[in-house]
Parts: sequence; C-alpha cells; structure tokens
Amino acid sequence: MDLKKTASVEILSSNSLFLDATHLTEDTLTTQKKIWALVTKCKASNAFIDIVPAMNSLCMYLHNSNELEHWQNELTNWWQDVDELKHQGTHHNIITHYGGNYGPDLDFVAKSHDLTTDEVIQLHSNTQYQVLFLGFQPGFVYLHGLTEQLHTPRRNTPRTKVPKGSVAIGAEQTGIYPADSPGGWHIIGHTDFNLFNHLSEPPSVIQPGDTLTFVSAEALS
Repeated sequence: MDLKKTASVEILSSNSLFLDATHLTEDTLTTQKKIWALVTKCKASNAFIDIVPAMNSLCMYLHNSNELEHWQNELTNWWQDVDELKHQGTHHNIITHYGGNYGPDLDFVAKSHDLTTDEVIQLHSNTQYQVLFLGFQPGFVYLHGLTEQLHTPRRNTPRTKVPKGSVAIGAEQTGIYPADSPGGWHIIGHTDFNLFNHLSEPPSVIQPGDTLTFVSAEALS
C-alpha cells in the first residue's frame, strides 16, 4: 500500500484512533468529503462513543478499547472504498442583516476591495458555502467558498467582545459567531440563527458536510 496515496490510521490513546489525510495530494475538498462519508459509515457501526472530524483528519473514540487494532485495520480498508459522494448534508439558509449597527465593518471591507457595500453583500450572499468542520468555540462553522474578492486580513486590533450571531470575514474565511466572544474578524452582518443549543442532539445545528447560504434580510423585505 502506497502510504502517500492513502490516509494513515494511528492509535492515539487507549480507546481512540486518529485518521490523518493531510498529506494527500488530491483536492482538499474531495478529501474532506471522503471524511464526511466515513463519519456516516462509522456512526452506523455503533462502535464509537464520539467521532470528531477536523480539516482532512478524523478522531474516533471507541466503546471497546480491545478493538483498537481491529478498527485501525478496518478504517484503513474503508478509506480505500468510501465514496465521497455518499454523504448528503443538510442545507441551511441563514437570514442575515448586513451593514449599519448589524455590520460595523461592512464599509471597511467594501473600501478595501474598491467595492460598494451592495456589491459586498451580493458577493457574500450569492455563494453556497460548504461546512468543513467545527472549531474555535462550540457551534462555530469553518466554511469553504468565500470568493477571493472578499478575502480581507483580520483586524489589527481584535475586539474584546463580538456579539453572538455576528457574520464576519477573516482572511480567506467567513463565519458566524455562535456566542459572545473576543474576535478579530470584520463584522459585516448579523443573524438570529442559533447555531448551538446544549439541550439539543446534536447540540450544533449545522454539521460538517452541510451547506449554507447567507440570505440578505433586506432583499427579502
């Protein structure tokens, strides 16, 4: 087996395994889609306490620690056969208020790219984003698909408090703050969509492999 062409599966602890696909040369999104399809297959096995996808990697926690070597081999074989098209995520429309008090950095982003604020809104909301993984804080989604025209370096001075629901741009990423927190991204809008509820199952409404579109509330009115 050519290890340069397949993911590696290593024993991480007494009951966990780590699948690493970061070294693969195929398209990053294709690799990520294979991981999501593998997550679906792993969940169906009922062998795992928790399954945590990250960027081109996956951590899995087993119910039975005696099955570590079995699943190390099994997952290596599954990776060879898994079809990245098998995973079907959920699509979410995120109603977003842009600019003004909702998006205090919208003007800055527009001027940085010689665009009007309406053009920024159109570019930002005319894209279907792919949810790569969750991180930073509970419910925070890392998205793929922000047009290069809107790539904007993070703020020189981060805010000590970014309000829950803020829609923001930071470098090549855009995202939504699921809770009040410090942050250095440029806030261009706000949504009332609740990304995280610890009483729900799963607690994160949006999951890796889902898609979303930002919908301008002003365009709907």
